[in-house]
This record gives sequence, C-alpha cells and structure tokens, in this order.
Amino acid sequence: MARRLRSLTGVDEELLARVRFERSKYTALGGVVFGTSVIAAFSMWNFASEALGRPSLLALVPAAIWMLFVLNLDRWLVTPQPNARRRVGPLVMRLLIALFVGVVIAEPLVLRIFQTAIEKHVLDERSADIDQLRSHLVRCNPVPAATQTVTPEGCDTTYILSFGAAPGEQAEELSTLRSDAAALQKRVDAESGALEAIDSEVRDECRRLIYVVSTGRLQRTSECLRLRAKAQDYRNTHHTQENERRLAGMNSRIAAMEGALTASRGDFRKARAEAIEQRLTEERAKQKEIGALERVRALDELASGNASLAARVWLVRLLFVFLDVLPVLVKFQSGETTYDRMLSNESNSAVKIHAEEVRLAERRALADLEMAQDGIEQEVRRHRAEQEAAFREHTAAMNIRVRQAINALEDEIRRSSI
Repeated sequence: MARRLRSLTGVDEELLARVRFERSKYTALGGVVFGTSVIAAFSMWNFASEALGRPSLLALVPAAIWMLFVLNLDRWLVTPQPNARRRVGPLVMRLLIALFVGVVIAEPLVLRIFQTAIEKHVLDERSADIDQLRSHLVRCNPVPAATQTVTPEGCDTTYILSFGAAPGEQAEELSTLRSDAAALQKRVDAESGALEAIDSEVRDECRRLIYVVSTGRLQRTSECLRLRAKAQDYRNTHHTQENERRLAGMNSRIAAMEGALTASRGDFRKARAEAIEQRLTEERAKQKEIGALERVRALDELASGNASLAARVWLVRLLFVFLDVLPVLVKFQSGETTYDRMLSNESNSAVKIHAEEVRLAERRALADLEMAQDGIEQEVRRHRAEQEAAFREHTAAMNIRVRQAINALEDEIRRSSI
C-alpha cells in the first residue's frame, strides 16, 4: 500500500531506496494526493446527482472519470522535477492550475453542505410562484357580469383561460328583465295608489244610505254609484289587473333566471377552479427536481441577504480550494530534499552521458562514412585499372590480327607473282 501511495507522487523507487528515510514523506504526500482525488470524486458525484435530479448509479461514471483526471493532474503537479528550484514559472503555473481545479471542486461540496437551506429556499420560491400564478388566474378570469367583459389590467394571453360557456348573456337578460320589472312595478304602484284612493272614496261614500220616500227604502247615493263607475272605468282604462298579472309573471321569471344564473355562475366557478388547478399542475410539472444552476442561484440569494451566511459559505469554499491546492503546497513548501538533489544529479549525469553517447555515435557514424568513402574510392580505382588492362589487351589483339592479315596478304601476293 505504501508503495502504491508513493507511486502517486511520481518518485523512482530505485533512486528513493538510496534515501530510505524520505520514504515516509512521499508516502504521506501520496495519501494527500489520493485524498484530494476522493474529495473531487465525491464533488463530481454530488454535482452529477443534482444535474440528474436524484442520486443514480450513472453519476458514478463522471465521478470516476473526474477522480482519475484529478489524480493524474495532482500526480503531475507533485512529481519531483530535476533542478526545480531554478524554475519559478512552472511552480506558479502548477499553483494556478490547482487553484482553478479547487474552485471547480469546491462549489458542489458547498452546495451539498448548505443543501437543506437551499432546497427550502427554492421550494418557498416555487410555492410563492404558484400562489402568485393562482391569484393572477383568478383576477384575470372573473365571473362575467355581461356578454362583453373588459380584460383586467396587466392580464395578457398567458393568464386568460378559455371556457365553453359563460353566464354573461343570462346576466344581461336578467338585468334587462329586472329593469323592465322595476319600471312596471313603479307604474303598477302608481296606478294601485290612484285606484286605492278612488276605492277609499267609494267606501266612504257608499257607507252612507239615504231614505227614499217613494219606495220607503234605504239606498246608495248617486255619488256612490258615480264613484264605483269611476273606479271600474279606471280599472278598464289602465289595465291594472293585467299589469299586475304581467308583473307577477315577470317576478316569477326573474326568480327562475336568478336560480339559473346562480347555478351557471357556480358551474363557471367550478370550471374555472378546474382550469386553474390544471394550469397549476402543468406549472408544477415544469418545476421538476431542483437543478444545479437553481441551487447556485438560491445559495447566492441566501448569502446576499445574510452577511454571516455569506462569510460561512466563503470559508467553506476556501477550505475545499485549500484542500485541493494542498498537495502542491506540501510538495513545494517542504523545500529541496535529498531525493530531489539526487534526482537532479541523476538528470544532469544522464544529460552528460547522453551528450557523450551522441558525440560517440557521431564519431562512429563519421568513421563509418569515411571508411565507406575510402572503399568506394578503391573500388573506383580498381575498376579503372581493369578497364585500362582490358583496353590494352584489346589493342594487342587487334595488332596481332592486323599483322596476321598483312602476312596473309603478302603470301597471297607472292603466290600470285610466281
């Protein structure tokens, strides 16, 4: 296990074996690197779970990949480098890389620590949004009192609901009927008052009886008969009974329409309540699980209104950033170790040996080229000598053939002369 932990620091076991007293230091450094990668894996698992909306085995895949990436990155950052004290640039670059990675790792862990407050804040916001939407829907869809209703101010198509039937037309008809019944009621009341006055005069006059001497009986006065005729004529002229019957019919119709309108408005309110509930259900379905960005926004809102909470959030963030930068800080704050000096010596020696090997290889290559060049030149000279010898042989052969031809010609001439 110790050897595996030291392998996370990038040390050479054969070289480290010469300085055994430094093994524990590099073993501890390997443990720090491994611990940082485990924290990074937990951070990524938490972030992936929030992105998916629930804990899932699928979140282990990015967590494992992120753990291996951070593990290898930290291993590269803390791997001993020869002559490292002479190079400040790489050190600064490694610290910046560790700092940025630490910021990425810290945020999901901060969200995990303050998860309860964040979820409560998000749920409260969602509940407030639902309540506000409900109030807008109720305000923008009032019970219509007329066929043509005026859209309330601030209500657009987002908050307007559609209904199959509305009690507006019945309300208009009922209002018209009530107006006609009120006018008729005034007329009937006026006519009834006038008729009541005439009937009162009739009753007062008809109580009086006069004695008729010719018949010896009591009878009504002529004024009584005239007033009765007047009352009957008034009834016939003003149609008081007919108007009363008409008024009674209108009142009955008003009562029936009021009942129907009350039922219609109840049905409208029920349909509106169902439509609003359906709309709210659709809105709740859109909210789903709390996402990572929503959690970040909620945490910022909570921290912006609470200085104490903001300080704690930043302290937690800085803690996790420091934990991720810790391997680099531990490595470079420990100073140059004996192993580092030996590694530098090994590196410098390897550079010198390599340079000498390169020079030796160069000399060997040059010697081989020179030998090859001499061999080629000897081959050229030998080939030229062979060509010259062949030419001489050919010339001698040609001379012999010429002399033979001349001798044969002389013999032929001599035989011809004889």
